[in-house]
Amino acid sequence: MHETTRSATQSPVEIHLGERSYDIAIAGGLLGSPHSYAGLPHAKTALIVTNETVAPLYLQTLADALSRQYPVVGQVVLPDGEVYKTWATLNLIFDALLEQGCDRRTVLFALGGGVVGDMTGFAAASYMRGVPFVQVPTTLLAQVDSSVGGKTGINHPLGKNMIGAFYQPQRVICDLDTLKTLPERELSAGLAEVIKYGPIADAAFLDWIETNLDKLRARDPVALAFAIRRSCEIKAQVVGADEREAGLRAILNFGHTFGHAIEAGMGYGQWLHGEAVGCGMVMAARLSQRLGLIDAKYVDRLTRLIERAGLPVVAPVLDAQDNAGRYLALMRVDKKAEAGEIKFVLIDGSGQAVVRSAPDSLVTEVIQTSCRQ
Repeated sequence: MHETTRSATQSPVEIHLGERSYDIAIAGGLLGSPHSYAGLPHAKTALIVTNETVAPLYLQTLADALSRQYPVVGQVVLPDGEVYKTWATLNLIFDALLEQGCDRRTVLFALGGGVVGDMTGFAAASYMRGVPFVQVPTTLLAQVDSSVGGKTGINHPLGKNMIGAFYQPQRVICDLDTLKTLPERELSAGLAEVIKYGPIADAAFLDWIETNLDKLRARDPVALAFAIRRSCEIKAQVVGADEREAGLRAILNFGHTFGHAIEAGMGYGQWLHGEAVGCGMVMAARLSQRLGLIDAKYVDRLTRLIERAGLPVVAPVLDAQDNAGRYLALMRVDKKAEAGEIKFVLIDGSGQAVVRSAPDSLVTEVIQTSCRQ
């Protein structure tokens, strides 16, 4: 069984990717400490990318810390929300880079949640064919998942994150203190990505989450520090073995095939990403059971945990006339689909995952069951 200790915040988690390797720093008080940014690439200019919600809380703190290392610290404040993860918003970052005379040494800093991190990374990968960037995630979901691993991109009306690039940050800086201002709904959304790591990679971690979920929801700093660190350790192992999702890394998408269909079908921003993933994990677990990989007891266990985390477990109806057909159509444009065949991340015994297809008839049964009130 895992134990929660204060030492969990002391040393960084390392992502081993050869010359693209980097550290994930996890502790309180990192945002305003100049030491957090020591050793990053030298440049005349740094550009902070954030959003309208985070800017009043943390922009000045980060700008003050960076000003000791970078003569010019620019900023661009984006509208907040998944609905703005688009070409138009991405262009606001390029506008700022060009208007402020940024060169290929300029370092971008993504200050915010997953949307800010994904778009800043994509802008960094594209501007002058690649400039360095740093992830400074301020949501639980971003700290345990989206800021780590180098996936960047934007949404398309027909599919989530379908346009983007693999591009690794120079560093990830997870300041636990930023979680104090996180809305309750956003905290629950982040817990979905924490819970995800148990079924796919670490059965003992799932046990720990069940025992400590109330502490996590109460924002106990020691429990949060351990959960974030263990999540990052698991993701670092997977990404280090499969950076570009040729095989193993796909397991990190547990719940995401159904979840992305929910987001796209409802309209981006109606459900938070973590809410859609939480419900998607319930659906994926039910499909795993129908394929004989796990039993009903395990499905019930996972469903109860996701519900306790404050996440939805009843799937939305996307089309009153042909709901299953709508889900299937959206899932066929998922990045894991091959030649129109949907690939699902399924649970093959606690702590193990497998990626495989399933008959449309079984998937339809799962959708119908999951959408019932």
